[in-house]
Amino acid sequence: MNGDLVVVDDVPGAFAARVVDAFREREGDAFSIALSGGGTARRCYERLAVDGEDAIDWWQVDVYWGDERCVSLEDPDSNYRLGREALLDRVGAANATWPMRCDEGAEPYQLRVGELGRFDVVHLGLGPDGHTASLFPESAALEATSGRLVVINDDPLGHNPHPRMTLTFEGIARAHLVVVTVEGEAKADAMARVAAGDPTAPASRVQGGHVVWLVDPAAASRL
Repeated sequence: MNGDLVVVDDVPGAFAARVVDAFREREGDAFSIALSGGGTARRCYERLAVDGEDAIDWWQVDVYWGDERCVSLEDPDSNYRLGREALLDRVGAANATWPMRCDEGAEPYQLRVGELGRFDVVHLGLGPDGHTASLFPESAALEATSGRLVVINDDPLGHNPHPRMTLTFEGIARAHLVVVTVEGEAKADAMARVAAGDPTAPASRVQGGHVVWLVDPAAASRL
C-alpha cells in the first residue's frame, strides 16, 4: 500500500489533529481541503469543528469535495449536505465552498481543480468493496486518461447507488496530504486487501504527497 498506516483508537480525533497540523504548516495564507462522505466522515467533521474551532481560521479555508452523488445538494445522500451539517454550519463559514454539481458535468470542476493546482488535504474513506472516493472496482474512472482530474462515474457492479462525480487518482494525487479514515469490522477485509496491494481494491492505488491511513483496531484486525 502507499503511505503510512496508523492504528488509532480514536479515528475522528486523529483526523482532526492531522488537519489542524496541516493548517498550521501550510504555505501562505490559503488552505484547501476536499471532503468525503459516509458515517466515519461525519464523525471526523463533527470532531474537526470542535478541535479546529480556535486552531483554524475558517475564513482562510476553501472547501471542496472529493466525490458526490448525483442527487440534489439537499438530499440526505448528498456529501455536500453532510459536510455542511457536520462541519460548515458548526464553524460558521469558510472562505469559499465548491460543491460538485452533476448537472453541470465534470468539466467546470475539472477546471476549478486545475486552477487550484494543489489541495492541502484530501480526505478519503474506504468502502467494503475496496473503493475510495467514487472510484469503484471495474469502473470506467479507474482508467481515466492523463490530465483528467474529475469525471462522472458509476458502480458497474451495482453495490453503490446513484451516478457520481469524483476526483480521479490523478486529482487525488494533487494533495499535499491525503488522509484515509477507516473504522469498523465491516472494513477489515477491504483494509487487508489494500494493505496487501490488491489491484482489485481501487484504494490500493491512492497516492499523494503524503498518504496517511488512520485505521481503528476493528478495521485493522485482519492485517
